[in-house]
Amino acid sequence: MKLFGTDGVRGEAGSFLSAPLAMKVAMAAGIYFKAHSTTNRILIGKDTRRSGYMIENAIVSGLTAIGYDVIEIGPMPTPAIAFITENMRCDAGIMISASHNSYEDNGIKFFDGHGDKLSHEVEAEIEAIYADDERLQEAQVTAKKIGKAKRIDDVIGRYIVALKNSFPRELSLSGMRIVLDAANGAGYIVGPTVLEELGAEVVVLHNKPDGFNINEGCGALHTKDLCESVVKYRADLGIALDGDADRLVVVDENGEIVDGDQLLGALGSYMNDRGKLKGGAIVSTVMSNKALEDYMISKGLKLFRSNVGDKNVLEVMKKEGINFGGEQSGHVIVSDFAKTGDGLVTALQTLALLINTKTKASTALRPFTLYPQKLVNINIKNKLPLNKIDGLEAKLKELDKKDIRHLIRYSGTENKLRVLLECKDAKEMNSNMDNLLEFFQKALNA
Repeated sequence: MKLFGTDGVRGEAGSFLSAPLAMKVAMAAGIYFKAHSTTNRILIGKDTRRSGYMIENAIVSGLTAIGYDVIEIGPMPTPAIAFITENMRCDAGIMISASHNSYEDNGIKFFDGHGDKLSHEVEAEIEAIYADDERLQEAQVTAKKIGKAKRIDDVIGRYIVALKNSFPRELSLSGMRIVLDAANGAGYIVGPTVLEELGAEVVVLHNKPDGFNINEGCGALHTKDLCESVVKYRADLGIALDGDADRLVVVDENGEIVDGDQLLGALGSYMNDRGKLKGGAIVSTVMSNKALEDYMISKGLKLFRSNVGDKNVLEVMKKEGINFGGEQSGHVIVSDFAKTGDGLVTALQTLALLINTKTKASTALRPFTLYPQKLVNINIKNKLPLNKIDGLEAKLKELDKKDIRHLIRYSGTENKLRVLLECKDAKEMNSNMDNLLEFFQKALNA
């Protein structure tokens, strides 16, 4: 059974992601971590979904059944789980969240004892254990060997201190007005607290979770309220988190969304100017606009591309000795301060940039103009391997000659082909897109 997707185990709570499945996944993961155990403790956090109660209790049952002690810390951002797992020297950390999805879904994300997301190889090992009923049965313990669980409510302070330490000590947010949309999610307490303690005047939106309103018409995917509020309150910046606060969307003082690639370029260049960028490069994904790559080159820097997913971004960062990267969707990793995408760390770095450069967000966070880019999803009947489609290679060579960047891939979960084209001339891009779509409709729906 395929359990792990792009970011952990995710699905509709109560159907795919049932209590029995969560318990069995926890047992399988626990068996893997026990082989590398140093403390026999695993940390669990969650976002604000109602289904988190069901899944958390199932995970605790699975872990204690094989002898693990469990620490439950309640609603906390995903990057906080990564940080606290390492800080408290646990064998592993587990975050219960479906990130930006609506409340019906939930998920289980794992971190190792260093606060890093699991590699694909480790996930495959856990899936193999999950499928081995005999091994699961043998791992269960009895009597005094059964694990215990306890809830700790004060660890949020550790994460708040870490966030504040990521912001330059010589700076203050005093005099800045910030609108924060907490998405009725895991960052609803820690987000406003950190910004206020650093001196900002904070207008908080969507910070009253009820178990069902996470990401509902708010947060990083739905920014209408944030954009309007930035203008209404004459704020210096708007920040929208997603449900588990591992990503953000930034809105400038005019109420306009800052593109994620422009934000990456602005922060990467700023870090380099201050001597803080390692490796002479940043990392983004194959989805990032080529204008970002050209901007980095103009600054004497490189851009490395990874597959989609902040875990893949981090792998390239480690391989190339780079400390900054991210996705245009808002997952940004500043590895000097965080092991994974962290919306609040990124927000603080952005605010430091504005203060130090004494420029408004509308100018500072748009250091280059994006090239026209178009992404189209095509419904198809057959997922024929791309290298088996007659005539496709010639089509792509033709695009290369015209300097049109292309990315063509199948959806992992649906019968759809995703086609992305990008070039400096929008008219030429649209013309070639129409031609390519017609080609694929004939080739894959015959």
